[in-house]
Amino acid sequence: MTFWQPDPALIRRPAYLSLADQFARAIHDGRLANGARLPTHRRLADDLGLSVQTVSRAYEELIRRGLISGEIGRGSFVQTQRREPEPPYLPERPGEVVDLSILKPVCEPMHLDRLKAALGWLAENLPASSGLSFRPNMVFPRHRAVAVEWLKLCGLDVSPQNVSVTNGATAGMTVALMSVAPPGSTVATEAIGHHTLVPLARYLGFNLEGLQIDENGLIPEALDNACRHSDIRAVFVQPSVINPTATLMDAARREQIAAVARKHDIAIIENDVLGPLIEDRPPPVALFAPERTLYVTSFTKITVPGLRIGYLLAPDRYAAAVANRHLVSNWMATPMVAEIASKWVVDGTAMELVRWQRSALRRRQEIAAEVLDGIDYRAHRDGLHLWLQLPGNRAEETFVAQAHLRGVAIAPGTSFRVSEEQWHPSVRISLGSTTEAELRTGLGVVAKLLLGDPEHLLLAI
Repeated sequence: MTFWQPDPALIRRPAYLSLADQFARAIHDGRLANGARLPTHRRLADDLGLSVQTVSRAYEELIRRGLISGEIGRGSFVQTQRREPEPPYLPERPGEVVDLSILKPVCEPMHLDRLKAALGWLAENLPASSGLSFRPNMVFPRHRAVAVEWLKLCGLDVSPQNVSVTNGATAGMTVALMSVAPPGSTVATEAIGHHTLVPLARYLGFNLEGLQIDENGLIPEALDNACRHSDIRAVFVQPSVINPTATLMDAARREQIAAVARKHDIAIIENDVLGPLIEDRPPPVALFAPERTLYVTSFTKITVPGLRIGYLLAPDRYAAAVANRHLVSNWMATPMVAEIASKWVVDGTAMELVRWQRSALRRRQEIAAEVLDGIDYRAHRDGLHLWLQLPGNRAEETFVAQAHLRGVAIAPGTSFRVSEEQWHPSVRISLGSTTEAELRTGLGVVAKLLLGDPEHLLLAI
C-alpha cells in the first residue's frame, strides 16, 4: 500500500497547524490506518520543503489531539484507539474529602423537597402524551412554547419552531456540533474551554483549534486569522462566566465575534448554561448573529442538578439538521422531566430557584475572597467557581495531588486546555459542591499550599 503524503500546496500559515489538519483528515478518512508509521521529522520536512521544527510542532499537535503516538527509538505511529480522557472531577466522592472538583450549584434540603413536591404533582397531572407517546411532535409543542418564555429571560425573542428540548446542555451542544461540523472539518474555540470538547471532537471526527483569549474572552482577531488559514466551520464560545476562567465577555466583544463569524460564514455555538443566573449580563451572542448561532442553555446548574433538561435554539438554516440529529442521537428529551421544567417556568419556581442560587453563590464568593485574601485568582460574583493560576514554579499535577493528600479535591487546569499556546499551570475550584463550612476548610488548605514553600511529593496515596 502506498503511504499517504500531505500535499504541500495545501499548507497555509501557521504551517504546523495546517500540516496537522491534513494528517487529521487523512486519519479520520481512513487514508492513514491505525498503527501506520509516519515519516521521520527530517524526511517529511525534506519532502515538503518545511523546517524540521515545523514538522515537529505538527506531530506534537497530533499527539495532543490523541491521533498519533511517539515512541523513542521507533518513531511516530497513528493511534486511532485512544485512551479515554480523565474527567476533571472525582467520579465518586470518597469519605473525608472536601470535593471542590465538580461544578454544581449550591443545594440544600429545600431543593430535594421541591423536587419531591413536583413529582407528587406529576403523579396527579401527567398528560397521556408524556407518558405514552413515542412521537416528539405529540409531546413537545407545549414545552417549546414555554421554552420561548424562558429564553426571553435569557435575552432572546424566538419562535417555538426553532427550539429543541434536550436532556440538558451536554446533549444540546453535542447535537449542535453534529449539525454544523462534519467529520474532518475544524471547530474553533477558546484556548481554555469546555472539558468535554476535546474528547467529543475525537468521537465525532472533527478537529478542534484552540484560539487565543484575554481577560475579555475569545479574541476576534484570532478567530478571523484562523478562519483565513484553516477550514473553520464553527466557533464554540462560552461568553458568560461558565468558561473555566470565569470570564464575562462584554457586549462589544460579543458583537465583534458575531461580525467575524458573519464575514467568514461560519456557525456559532453559544454555551450559556447559566442563563439568567448572571445578573446584568450583556445580551447573548445569538442576539448579534441570530441567523447563524445555535444557542444552548439548561436548568441543571442554576436550579436543581436532577432537572436534566435544556433548550437548543437553532436558526432556520440549521433547524432541519438539528431536528434530525437530535432524533437519531436522543430521539427526544425525557417527557416527564420536561413536564416539571415547564411547570416551574410557568409558576415562577425556576426563577425563584435562580435568585436563591445567585444569593447563595455570592455568599460563597465572599468566603473565597476572605480565605484567599492576597492570592490572585479570577471569579465572578454570580459564578459557580474560581480559576487560579499557580504562582512561580508550582507544578499543576503535584499541587492537585498535594491538595488531595490533605483532603481537598480540586480540578486540574489541563482538563480544560484546548491549545498549548498561552498555557500556565492552573486549577479550577468549585464553590457550590459542598457546605459553606467545608468550603471554608477546603479553601484554607489551598491557601496554605499556595503560601507555603513549594515542595515535590515524595509519596502519593
